[in-house]
Amino acid sequence: MAKFGFLSVLEEELDRHLDYDFAMDWDKKNHAVEVTFVLEAQNTDQVETIDDQGEVSAEDIIFEDVVLFYNPQKTQFSPEDYLAAIPYEPKKGLSREFLAYFAETLNDVATEGLSDLMDFLADEEAVDFGLTWDVAAFEKGRAELVETEFFGYPRY
Repeated sequence: MAKFGFLSVLEEELDRHLDYDFAMDWDKKNHAVEVTFVLEAQNTDQVETIDDQGEVSAEDIIFEDVVLFYNPQKTQFSPEDYLAAIPYEPKKGLSREFLAYFAETLNDVATEGLSDLMDFLADEEAVDFGLTWDVAAFEKGRAELVETEFFGYPRY
């Protein structure tokens, strides 16, 4: 039977702080956890967009992005596939305070991203759209956290 470690706390904090739909995927073999979140925008002016697969559409926009929690010694991944990649220490894990801070930051990034997506749809000159994770600002805020209770990587 699995002991869900920081997964349970991460889900609680995302439920508490993230105003957008999300899904979590635990890749046990790769020692990783992905958090996928969705931004939805109405394309009322039927602006034609091209997605990353080359598909052209004038439908409403559903934009997904992913954050990865990974084990620095074991996880195999390509950083360019993720909005952010956050390492964890396998035994120590992550603190509730950090996971709450992460969820709040992700909500801020998603909210700003939704605003940017709406601006993108309204701007005829705009060429592309994407979200930005400010690593320096995130790490600065993280350094100010007082972390007390840690939850390890899940065991099964």
